[in-house]
Amino acid sequence: MGKKPKKSSRKKQGKKQAKSSVSKKNWPMKILVLIVILIGGYFLYDHYNTRVYSTGIEKTTSANVEMLRGKETRPTLSPVRFVGNTARAYKIAKENRELLDSMFCYCNCKKNNGHKSLLSCYADTHAVNCSICQDQAFYAHSRFQKGDDIARVRAAVDKRFWRPLR
Repeated sequence: MGKKPKKSSRKKQGKKQAKSSVSKKNWPMKILVLIVILIGGYFLYDHYNTRVYSTGIEKTTSANVEMLRGKETRPTLSPVRFVGNTARAYKIAKENRELLDSMFCYCNCKKNNGHKSLLSCYADTHAVNCSICQDQAFYAHSRFQKGDDIARVRAAVDKRFWRPLR
């Protein structure tokens, strides 16, 4: 002889079934919210990676390269004063003034030394002891030698060397 379940336990079972059916109905909404968050995160990531922080220009194109130039007028120091990679970097600066003047320097020398562009680092002795300045010059020059125009080189340099300020 079986016992009949009490009415109160039937009510509890009904509530459990109602809860499980409600949570099943929320899955499509949860997936949709997750997709929206992921897409939004991707676009924010892309926006911050392509933004040129030194000038406020969102995308670097050939049309706005002139606006990127720091307009450094001082001559670069002679590469014969230096040896090794330092001499090589100063030679690149001397031979590629327009290119390096279109690059923002990521060693923070604009704030600390009043530099106008990466070329400014080579108009004085700053780049002698700064591996960031030298690495940027080598990278920019290699991209330029491969056929990238100044706008593409600038975008590549910004993507590779930009780091958030802390």
